Amino acid sequence: MAEENDAHSERPSAWGQALAAVALVGALSGGFWWLAKTSAAESEPKPATCSAEETPASRGKRLTGARLCEALNRPDLAALLGTPTEIAKTASGSDSSIGKIATPQAQVEFETYTVTLSATYDGLPVAGSEGLLGSYARPQKVLGRPGVLYSTRTISISFRLDGGDADSGPGVPARALSVAQDPKDRGGSVDVTLWRADGAVPDDAVLLRVAERVLQTLPGWTSRG
Repeated sequence: MAEENDAHSERPSAWGQALAAVALVGALSGGFWWLAKTSAAESEPKPATCSAEETPASRGKRLTGARLCEALNRPDLAALLGTPTEIAKTASGSDSSIGKIATPQAQVEFETYTVTLSATYDGLPVAGSEGLLGSYARPQKVLGRPGVLYSTRTISISFRLDGGDADSGPGVPARALSVAQDPKDRGGSVDVTLWRADGAVPDDAVLLRVAERVLQTLPGWTSRG
């Protein structure tokens, strides 16, 4: 009888161990699934954010690199470019100048396209400037304002491994659109430039689609008259 009692007392313990083992395996499986899901989410590339920061000194009526980057780096920019599955690799803005002429600019780079948005405060009208921009330049009204559509090229810079001077030369072809900063074309322009990583000439329809959507979101764009 003692042996039978001992046998009966061992059975619940064995079942308990088995159930505990099943529960442990389930918990471990759930934990591994959660870790895998979390790791996959963390490893997914995220769109680049604008690196420029607007300072109190740069705030005013003029556009800044930070404001231009904010307008250009929009969530639907890849879709406007016709490459909806791509995400922005880099996004930046800078407040540059040529002499006393302010030329703030922003740039967003994708796998296929790179887009720049810049402003030039030179006081010169846009209408009639096609004669200075080459044989492929033509007038192009955009959002009711004078504009010029023209061809240009990026600049290719290569660095020497021996530490010597860097070499520069013409890069890939680009298409650009210069639009007057105000409807009366009283001086200054906002420019959108587009080029492809594979060196193909960008489609003007893509450039115009991007420009029309981006320009009208610039601070004060609709009120400038």
